[in-house]
Amino acid sequence: MPQIFKVGSYWVYFWSDESKPLEPVHVHIAEGRPTSSGTKVWITRSGKCLLAHNNGKIDDHVLRNIIRIIEARSNYIINKWYDHFGETDFYC
Repeated sequence: MPQIFKVGSYWVYFWSDESKPLEPVHVHIAEGRPTSSGTKVWITRSGKCLLAHNNGKIDDHVLRNIIRIIEARSNYIINKWYDHFGETDFYC
């Protein structure tokens, strides 16, 4: 799974085996190594984030900070998504 960047001890990454058809642009967040049960965040067309779920049980304060960083880097993430999957679609 492509690891996009790290925030402290948290990895922000794509899961390589996404559904077919491909889900809209999103990232997963996990402390330590990437895992299939990480927190999932949708990235909207405008670059804002929507929390899909917090299965990683990341503390709310920490998660808000990570989401701010994801929003600030949303163009970079969207470009990485396209480079990896060859297409982009947005949740909204």
